[in-house]
Amino acid sequence: MTRSAPPDPLDQNAQDPHALSPALSPAAFAIVEPDGAFGPLVLSSPHSGASYPPAFIAASRLSALTLRRSEDAFVDELFAGCRAHGAPMLKALFPRAYVDVNREPYELDPRMFAQPLPAFANTASMRVAAGLGTIPRIVSEGLEIHRKPLDVAEALERIERLYKPYHRALRDLLARARARHGAAVLLDCHSMPTPAAHAGFERHRPDVVIGDRYGGSCDPDYTDCLESALRALGYRVQRNKPYAGGYITEHFGAASRACDAVQIEVSRALYMDERRIEKAFGFASLARDMTRVVGELAALAVAKAKAGAARDGAHDGAHEAAAE
Repeated sequence: MTRSAPPDPLDQNAQDPHALSPALSPAAFAIVEPDGAFGPLVLSSPHSGASYPPAFIAASRLSALTLRRSEDAFVDELFAGCRAHGAPMLKALFPRAYVDVNREPYELDPRMFAQPLPAFANTASMRVAAGLGTIPRIVSEGLEIHRKPLDVAEALERIERLYKPYHRALRDLLARARARHGAAVLLDCHSMPTPAAHAGFERHRPDVVIGDRYGGSCDPDYTDCLESALRALGYRVQRNKPYAGGYITEHFGAASRACDAVQIEVSRALYMDERRIEKAFGFASLARDMTRVVGELAALAVAKAKAGAARDGAHDGAHEAAAE
């Protein structure tokens, strides 16, 4: 089935509130600016938002705590050390249970809505079938979120007000990096839940999964850098399985080639109590390690940008000499 093209994203800015609150901030996102010079590395944390509209909680069949189990809780804090390495971070303030920006803009499940969806909606993706579209039907434990069907107008309003400004802001940050350095690298930051225990689980469970769309979304030097830095710190690392990178990695890296894009998934068991959504003893140590890993990735991005600029300069010089 052919879908018509969706509308263009809105051009919308937002302020940078420091604190998250139980009520949804008017802003869709916050940007953590680097302490010093703006480098070629940009981080995003699309699933760490924890500002829940009271009306959304009231209309849900789930408790607030159950809804929160879909969050990549505290991931923005785990990677906040990026600012010391010239890397800004974009972070969503709204929760993924409300709007998931790591999806196409209109991956929508017709079973969730009281009216027909617009023709441009993608109703047939695997993520929609799993209940994890742009407006999710379930939380990560497979529990239904909504008591009753939603109005289509409400879903489209969430996308206009939250999803589109987030993606616009991410494009702007990457454009700033390219304008200054001739290149941009995106690290999309996530956490992964601990799966149910099974035979050999503890021995084989990875601490971190790196996703580069099986080599399609970034220069392999960046994936190699992440893996070697993590392994040097003692972490168990896998590539692309079970997380190869979501829509953000695919769209900005593999599809549009706006940047080199790589996703990182950190095990929640390393830093939090997953049932209570509270930081655990290992949080501070893990945050220090992630700062070191980001530092190595940022240094590589700077070095490769400088090398690319030098090659371009040498090529331009040779071309001018040949023309004389």
